[in-house]
Amino acid sequence: MKKIALLKTLLALALVSPMFAADGQLLSREPVPFDRDGLLEGLEGERRQRLQSMLEHADQTIELSRITYESDGLAVRGYLVVPKEVKDGEKLPCVIYNRGGNREFGALDDLPAALMLGPLAERGYVVVAGQYRGNGGGEGREEFGGADVRDVLNLIPLLEGLEYADASRIGMFGWSRGGMMTYQALARTDRIRAAVIGAGVADSFEWVADRPEMETGVFAELVPDWADKREQALEERSAVRWPEKLHKQAPILILHGTGDSRVSPTQALKMAEALLDARHPYRLMMFEGGDHGLRVFRDEVDEAVGEWLDRYVRDGESWPSLQPHGR
Repeated sequence: MKKIALLKTLLALALVSPMFAADGQLLSREPVPFDRDGLLEGLEGERRQRLQSMLEHADQTIELSRITYESDGLAVRGYLVVPKEVKDGEKLPCVIYNRGGNREFGALDDLPAALMLGPLAERGYVVVAGQYRGNGGGEGREEFGGADVRDVLNLIPLLEGLEYADASRIGMFGWSRGGMMTYQALARTDRIRAAVIGAGVADSFEWVADRPEMETGVFAELVPDWADKREQALEERSAVRWPEKLHKQAPILILHGTGDSRVSPTQALKMAEALLDARHPYRLMMFEGGDHGLRVFRDEVDEAVGEWLDRYVRDGESWPSLQPHGR
């Protein structure tokens, strides 16, 4: 009888404890109210009015939640955004968003999560984003493109567990460092139908040469055994050197500003050439004078991203022939 009682106790723990959770299991979900005064605290003038209008629209069209999910035995924080009204039995296409920055710099909070991820949810997607391990109050420590890539991949089984998500239709969207993470994910899974890379890091060797502070203040602090494994670590974070490893059924849209001071626009050009040589489907869009966030071009960027994902994720359109053809 004692053994039976012990087994029952262990089973109960397995159902409720993160210690026994599977990768991608949703551990918690906390709806975020659109408290405009709280979200816009400290903002004034025209910018406050503009953001308030955007939040009022979002409040009518999307539901935003803070989430915690399982990844490699760690509780990782993130966000989930879904359309306000989902019909019974409806299965929606999905997008995994990979944030930029490192540690708390560039981390998502309620306002950018609503404004950056909301437009895709309004378009009819289930959007999920992780903060990467150790960030936003999560467990562990990020490795800037090391083991934390699994925090991206483990969002796939999370989507599989949502009754309204069609996990056979998943796109991926990464910005800056998130672009680097997207390339790494595309080399490890064939579950992604299409990807978007915004101002993405494709060549970490060039990046640390252009910005030495990234090596001393980010790579050296976050990448395990950096001093001994520097070359290997940079290679693993430089998709321009291994385009043939990317899942070829996932067409890639590359967006970059010619005035980007954080990630050189030459990275996009070099990656496009590498993809061309590898016969990987892609489209390159360079924005004249655009900065790292392409702020001046946000409406154009949002539309390009939405159209790309609609075509290749939602609708499953086939990519045309990449072989030389025509008259």
